[in-house]
Amino acid sequence: MKVPVSALLLSLLVTAAAASAATAPQARTPIKPIGDCIRIDQINEWHIVDNRTATVRTGPKRYRVNLQSDCPRLGLGPAGLIFRPNPSNQALGDSRICGEVGETVRSHEQPPCAIQSVQIIDKAEFDRLSAKARRSGSAADQPTRKP
Repeated sequence: MKVPVSALLLSLLVTAAAASAATAPQARTPIKPIGDCIRIDQINEWHIVDNRTATVRTGPKRYRVNLQSDCPRLGLGPAGLIFRPNPSNQALGDSRICGEVGETVRSHEQPPCAIQSVQIIDKAEFDRLSAKARRSGSAADQPTRKP
C-alpha cells in the first residue's frame, strides 16, 4: 500500500509537535504579592516528597516547591536545604523564593536544583504531601547574611 507523501509529512509534523509540547517548559506564574513568597529566613520545616517536589512551612504558611528536573540528591548529607533567590532579588537583598527564573535549592555538598514553581497550599495538602516524604528537616539551615 502506497502512502501519499503529504500524509507522511503530516504524520511527521504531528509527531514532532507532540514531542515538542511534551518537553516545552511550563509557563511561570510567580507568587504575588511578594509578601506571600517563601521567606527563607523563616523556614521551620521542609520535606522532600520526591525527586521533583518539596514542601516548606514558614510558620502558618505552607508551600509546594516544584523543581525543573529530577534532583535525587536533594536533602542528602547534613540536614538542611539551602534556597537561593534569583540574582536580581539577591542583589536587592530580598531573601524570598516566589517561583521566579533563576531560583535554586540545594543541600550541603550537592549541586543546585532549579525551581520551576512555588504554590501556597493548605494544611491538608501540606500534610498529605509531607506524609509521603523520604527526607525531612525541622529547619532550612539557611546561610545568614553578614552585616
